[in-house]
Amino acid sequence: MQSAGALALTACASTRAEPSVVLAAAMEGHATPGMAALTIRDFQAGAEEVAGVRRLGGDDPIRPGDRWHLGSDGKAITATLIARLVERGALSWDARLDQMLPELAGAMHADYRDVTLPDLLAHRSGLPENVAGGAPEYLRPFYSDRESLTALRLRMVADGLAEAPAAAKRAEQSYSNTGYLVAAAAAERATGRSFEDLMREEVLGPLEMRSAVLSHVGGRGEPAGHVDGRVAEQPFDVNPPMFTPPGGFRMSMGDWARFCIDQMKGERGDGALLRAESYRFLHTAQGETNAALGWGARTGMLGRAGRGLSHSGSDGNWFALVVLFPDEGAGVLVAANAGESMGGDAATLVALRAFVAALG
Repeated sequence: MQSAGALALTACASTRAEPSVVLAAAMEGHATPGMAALTIRDFQAGAEEVAGVRRLGGDDPIRPGDRWHLGSDGKAITATLIARLVERGALSWDARLDQMLPELAGAMHADYRDVTLPDLLAHRSGLPENVAGGAPEYLRPFYSDRESLTALRLRMVADGLAEAPAAAKRAEQSYSNTGYLVAAAAAERATGRSFEDLMREEVLGPLEMRSAVLSHVGGRGEPAGHVDGRVAEQPFDVNPPMFTPPGGFRMSMGDWARFCIDQMKGERGDGALLRAESYRFLHTAQGETNAALGWGARTGMLGRAGRGLSHSGSDGNWFALVVLFPDEGAGVLVAANAGESMGGDAATLVALRAFVAALG
């Protein structure tokens, strides 16, 4: 059960190269089978660039439009869903956790009772990163038990809220996938709908992100994730199906860019999903941290003037990076079908730096 978060990005040299050369150079020296990248300029998505193959040992090439696993980069999508429900009045930014999930209030650790949605979405709740430390023996029943995804999530949330905090709430950032499961459980209780249905109706549908699926594994003819020098196709290589809210989204680079462009345009009042103030709130770092809601937020990112939003994501089998510059309407998205064990993290970072430098 891997996770990733906001990027600590430093300045990169201003060089330009052909996109195909950039990806080939990024993959050199790593075991990453395939990559894709997309650049946004002036709120418009450019052509998708691809390199490599869909599966290790095969000759089926990566194609534009292929789906990529976003890992924790999907947290921004989950945070946007929560903001939609707040605007609608189904949820509140100020409500306490013991009010949002009253059936769990008695058993939850006392430190969590006054935690709010912004605390959860900006990793300031104090919750540990994963329930039971993500131990395989704990997770195994969540793959096979026949309860609904909503019921399985609530079960994991109840276990997580009974654990002692990993950090003092609101005093520091403590990255937590569990926090996003808790926020999703609150949304499900408030609406009576599953997270998956809410996501399709409130975010993916309105943005016409037709390639997006809420599943961790693709089918035949799609890129596969890779880990430890092999295709990630063993039963427990991926996260349990109920683990979508912290990072279980797969989609094309074009649809991911569609979401990112809406995030940037939304700050100017031109978004399709939220009021401008809600977009800006999602993109504002909380407390003394660099953690916004689903994003890392800081100025001077990669040597560029102005504000930047960033995130990285991985389930151990894929790696994805995004950096946006909302004041410019610019950004870069990069993905690889391999995790850290095969250099997916290093390859995507090399490509990201090169494409950001080429923004001009």
